Amino acid sequence: MDFQFETCRRMVFAPGASEQLPAFCRELELTHLLLVTDPGLLSTGIVDTLGKLLERSGLSVSRYSDVEADPPEQVVLAAADYARQQGVDGIIGLGGGSSMDVAKLIAVLARSSQPLNEMYGIGNVRGDRLPLIQIPTTAGTGSEVTPIAIVTTGETTKMGVVSPQLLPDIALLDPALTTGLPPAVTAATGIDAMVHAIEAYTSKIKKNPYSDMLARQALTLMAANLHTAIEQGNNLEARANMLLGACLAGQAFANAPVAAVHALAYPLGGHYHIPHGLSNSLVLPSVLEFNASAAANLYAELLPCVRPGDTVLSPTAACDQFIQAMRQLVAQAPLPQTLKQAGVPESDLALLASDAMLQQRLLVNNPREVSEADALAIYRAAF
Repeated sequence: MDFQFETCRRMVFAPGASEQLPAFCRELELTHLLLVTDPGLLSTGIVDTLGKLLERSGLSVSRYSDVEADPPEQVVLAAADYARQQGVDGIIGLGGGSSMDVAKLIAVLARSSQPLNEMYGIGNVRGDRLPLIQIPTTAGTGSEVTPIAIVTTGETTKMGVVSPQLLPDIALLDPALTTGLPPAVTAATGIDAMVHAIEAYTSKIKKNPYSDMLARQALTLMAANLHTAIEQGNNLEARANMLLGACLAGQAFANAPVAAVHALAYPLGGHYHIPHGLSNSLVLPSVLEFNASAAANLYAELLPCVRPGDTVLSPTAACDQFIQAMRQLVAQAPLPQTLKQAGVPESDLALLASDAMLQQRLLVNNPREVSEADALAIYRAAF
């Protein structure tokens, strides 16, 4: 079997690991850093705490805190301009997937004359980047260990930049930074990460032994800890297991890319600004049902990750139990359960199906081919 596996240069995981940030910056020989984050995280005090920690260590710190969910091109370009104006020599992404995605692109754009619109696609980034440290504050996207950044390119459209240059020098995982997440955010980001693991394990083209190993361990950790993290937000052990699971899932899907769940989720974010994790949660059960005829053996292999100790007589029965387990997990989350509950008009389902077909970068990875009629049927089942 031929495959390649890429991940970040270094990953550090420990409660309180963010307190080591100045040492890692000195290790990278950085003097003037740009902290990239969003207004919501700015209001928690985490940004100020880390900024002061860096400044007390003799490092200069600038802050860019205008990141939006599903970041549009103008935010990315403005952030890169700000980094150039400040003359920073290193980038720190602090927050959820949007902040870390923007940080990746700043690190590349601040050192390059290549236009952003030439970077979209796979392997199109030219040149090097500024040193990059990623610090996730949600257990969801796994963006801290992926070579992918998603940008909103139009009113309802998104594009991805996929390139090894986007992998950070250091991914710094501190579970203590995630204890303040509200239950709904914990649920949505956690299910997003579980989707990463499931879709990596069933990815049609680049599935490999490393991604399989990571996906199974990720799904095991998150299935066992999601509801504890939702119900007991300060449970550090559950938070740590969710954060590690999300990271492992990120490493898995960075090498065995995601598929139809994400392809059908993107139009929901583009048209209705439904958060990415919730979009995935809304279509996950219906996509699993659709894929069952092609992925039954793989779903059967994942059953022990979500229901340890279950014994079944056949792969078909195990597949059915896996889908049932995931449907039950989603149903127990404090989230909207249907597209209708999320505010999606039934009259728009055909439009969504058409838009989902634009995500061929993802759909080619699905274990079962998805036509526009199939996408419409999946949306209807999720409605």
